[in-house]
Amino acid sequence: MPTVKAWATQSPKSPLAPYQIPRREPGPKDVEIEIAFCGVCHSDVHQARDEWGGALFPMVPGHEIVGRVSRVGADVTRLRAGDVAGVGCMVDSCRTCDPCRHDLEQFCEKGAAFTYNGTEMDRKTPTYGGYSSRIVVDERFTLRIPPGLDLAGAAPLLCAGITTYSPLRHWKTERGDRVGVVGLGGLGHMAVKLAASMGAEVTMLSTSRSKETDARRLGAHGFALTSDPATFKKLAGRFDLIIDTISAPHDYDAYLGMLRVDGAMVVVGVPPAPVPVHAFSLISGRKTLAGSLIGGIAETQEMLDHCGKHGITADVEVIPIQKINEAYDRMVKGDVRYRFSIDLKSL
Repeated sequence: MPTVKAWATQSPKSPLAPYQIPRREPGPKDVEIEIAFCGVCHSDVHQARDEWGGALFPMVPGHEIVGRVSRVGADVTRLRAGDVAGVGCMVDSCRTCDPCRHDLEQFCEKGAAFTYNGTEMDRKTPTYGGYSSRIVVDERFTLRIPPGLDLAGAAPLLCAGITTYSPLRHWKTERGDRVGVVGLGGLGHMAVKLAASMGAEVTMLSTSRSKETDARRLGAHGFALTSDPATFKKLAGRFDLIIDTISAPHDYDAYLGMLRVDGAMVVVGVPPAPVPVHAFSLISGRKTLAGSLIGGIAETQEMLDHCGKHGITADVEVIPIQKINEAYDRMVKGDVRYRFSIDLKSL
């Protein structure tokens, strides 16, 4: 089995460093991609540092992958050598359970094969992510990148983009809806762009006044300072949908009060500890508190096509792989607007 260049971490306390990983030769249904850019997701930091538990080492992170197809198997029909393609958070699933049959592979009952820090569906072969020069993936889990999109900015669409697009689509966001976005970071800035592109009236809900100018540049129509308690009274009953991207501790009840009758608040950020919710926050107004996890392959392709139509990419800072450890530290401090994208030519 051939090996390729990558950067990996050997333990939760180890920095990422150069490493060699095996990649299989393309089978009949496989697509081989020469990776051009890989986005850096905050979950890369959590998993590389084993903050969620159960990490597998050595680990090559990265699930926001774009590049050019170099080879395809004999039975591949959707892609050919030279095409621009991407790989997101999954590289396989059982394909037979009810969620898989309904294009919800992210909820595979047998457990999807995630792009890194996991195994293939044989439950033995480790998966390695996009901090590498090349990846081989079954055609069914490979995405087409629309022409015209900047590849560095397109890479984060494979996680940050679909994570925020999926709840907007599931809750049927349309022109004129009032959407609140909590937090302006890697996820929040994509939620603003996508909701605005759907015709929604978007309000950024942030603890920092310094975020207002950027929020409006990204497409927000309004801005509200949530560090001011008066904001929650002023905006009570305002929103049809709230996308909550915050991973820090915060008061769900306060934000639920901003929903109209039958409104929904969808959590895509993961605070470090359980968040209490009072039943009256839901009962009063028949409100919904929900969660959302990326999207299936079909919906991810739909998201990419939507972004191609509207010219949407993530705001990125392009870095060489040699700066990845520094980038991790900066992400933890919130020192990036709004996503790092690794130029894999630096390998």
